[in-house]
Amino acid sequence: MDFKQYIREVPNFPKPGVSYKDITPLLLEPRIVNLCVEAICDNIPPQKQIHKVVGIESRGFLLSTLIAQKLNAGVVLVRKPGKLPYKTHTKSYSLEYGEDAIEMHVDAVKKGENVLIHDDVLATGGTAKATNELVEMCGGLVVQNNFLIELESLQGRGQLLNQEIYSLMMY
Repeated sequence: MDFKQYIREVPNFPKPGVSYKDITPLLLEPRIVNLCVEAICDNIPPQKQIHKVVGIESRGFLLSTLIAQKLNAGVVLVRKPGKLPYKTHTKSYSLEYGEDAIEMHVDAVKKGENVLIHDDVLATGGTAKATNELVEMCGGLVVQNNFLIELESLQGRGQLLNQEIYSLMMY
């Protein structure tokens, strides 16, 4: 299935020279969303039961919940600082234009649990790498990082050395 036909490219957003990959047309099609979830789940290493699916703020939340439901797993939210109500682990990371940070509840992942990390886009890999580190801080075992879209030219995979990675669409 060619899922790319449901991705709208918006030139010069959020800044000049960037071609933004907008997933909202895909989200308008329930059948296509279901096919995306199926395709993602079909590419998870079968030898490991997934206990938690970690969704990265904010578009990563959209499919991570559906993936978790299909896998009969819990959902963990990774958010910007100050957005989660309980005690958190925090991890800073570098962006092309500065620093940022993300947080996860300290009790969201238990030691030894198998975790799937999901986000809508793998770009430079900083957020995904920081999320992997948060899971490891809790004692979780990352089985796979998966993404709806991967922007190959930004080489985000290089941030996720020794990690299983699956991307549904490559640009």
